[in-house]
Amino acid sequence: MSTTAQTNRVLIDGQWTESATQVSFRATNPQTGAPLDATYPVSSWSDCQQALDAATRAFQVLQRLPVETIAGFLDAYADRIETRAAEIVELAHLETALPISPRLKDVELPRTTGQLRQAAAAAREGSWRMATIDTGANIRSYLASIGPVAVFGPNNFPLAFNSIAGGDFAAAVAAGNPVIAKANSSHPGTTQLLAEEAQLAADQYELPPGTVQLLYRLPHEDGQRLVADRRLAATGYTGSRRAGLRLKAAADAAGKPIFLELSSINPVVMLPGAVGERRAEIAAEFATSCLMGTGQFCTSPGLVILLAGDESERWIRDVANHFREAPVGTLLSSGVQSALKAAIDRLEKAGARCVSETSAIAEDRFCCANTLLQVSGEQFLAQPEVMQTEAFGNASLLVVAKDVAEVVELLSNLEGNLTGTIYSATGGQDDAAYDKIEPVLRNRVGRLLNDKMPTGVAVSPAMNHGGPYPATGNAYFSAVGIPAAMLRFGILQCYDNVRPERLPSWLQDKNPTGHTWRYVDQAWSQGNVATY
Repeated sequence: MSTTAQTNRVLIDGQWTESATQVSFRATNPQTGAPLDATYPVSSWSDCQQALDAATRAFQVLQRLPVETIAGFLDAYADRIETRAAEIVELAHLETALPISPRLKDVELPRTTGQLRQAAAAAREGSWRMATIDTGANIRSYLASIGPVAVFGPNNFPLAFNSIAGGDFAAAVAAGNPVIAKANSSHPGTTQLLAEEAQLAADQYELPPGTVQLLYRLPHEDGQRLVADRRLAATGYTGSRRAGLRLKAAADAAGKPIFLELSSINPVVMLPGAVGERRAEIAAEFATSCLMGTGQFCTSPGLVILLAGDESERWIRDVANHFREAPVGTLLSSGVQSALKAAIDRLEKAGARCVSETSAIAEDRFCCANTLLQVSGEQFLAQPEVMQTEAFGNASLLVVAKDVAEVVELLSNLEGNLTGTIYSATGGQDDAAYDKIEPVLRNRVGRLLNDKMPTGVAVSPAMNHGGPYPATGNAYFSAVGIPAAMLRFGILQCYDNVRPERLPSWLQDKNPTGHTWRYVDQAWSQGNVATY
């Protein structure tokens, strides 16, 4: 039976139960600015306590379950989401204003179920564990499940990054961990529908109560207390830099790992040969990428660097026309709207001028005019921190550099980003400039692209959706890509001279399940083992 009408209930210990709080909130329809009917609880610490205790109990059982049980749950959950797809995408559309088609129905929901199935396959295959056997020293190690994980989901992907269905959830569960999901306040109803199906799939595979749990909202101090709690093993977070760093400070103080995806302006360098060769094509490609989803992607191109010249000026005019002519999309919330306007105002006060002037927009929905700003390289370098203000939404900053040396200096002043792109001529006339620029950009981004906008993030084992701080809290890890994303939720465990029958199956010499491992050469180990 659906719990959708029972809006004071949270999912704890396998049951939809009354929250201990009397405080509630509502989601808002971004297209009208009006609150939706349903209310959801703002949990007190009492709910967190119960969820942490239940997750601790669940983890003790999950460690002993066959991997096929966990993988079967993930597959079944994907199937259940698909059977309820129409209802899920309709509510997600109502709560976020993201279009049902193609965005939610045709792209994001299939990506969500695909991630769950990839995670199931990776759990079965097992190479993510990096099982290593040193036969000479009889030492064996692998990545084991780390323990209860909290997942905080963002506002801009109600399905694919949802706290109880998205990439962090799939990776954590596939690695054998229970998850306490903290819903995003922008789409609590969508998260509830997903949680219902998650619990039904967990019941189907007889997973222990507390494997999947849902809290809708927490006071800030309780969120910080949660990530630092001794019973929690790790946290996955996607969202604003400000909130993420508060959680990180609390987790760091307690010695708890927290994996953050925070903010990124995703620099794009347009070299002269590329602009002269295919100016109109690249202008349209950039405008489409920047305005897609009203710019509410963590990989939206928020900074473009060009070299001064007539072709660059024409390219800027082309892009400005696209910005003026394109429909103004709806933003996810009043908070996103106010933050975007504040970011634009900060850039303009620092000297950026708008080159895409449009008439004022007076609507009830959450929106902001498509905004293209421009500064010189000299202006950028005078205030590099201000000029890297993230304008999350339908806005971007153009920087016109005087020469390649100034481009290199601009890139040298960049913070860490998720992506970085270089457009260059196909005939080779930009190659010398590319060779000077690429090494600098390469070290400031997680994913380097050529001649392609960064907006899409393929769910591929080779994908890195991470990067240097402040794009993420740890540049070693990726939030997308199975099995790489699972590494965040494992703990390295070593067995030294442990009797064969006491070893985990992944580390036994003769393993009938076909698990993957790596042997260390005996000669190397015998000659290079030190005792401390």
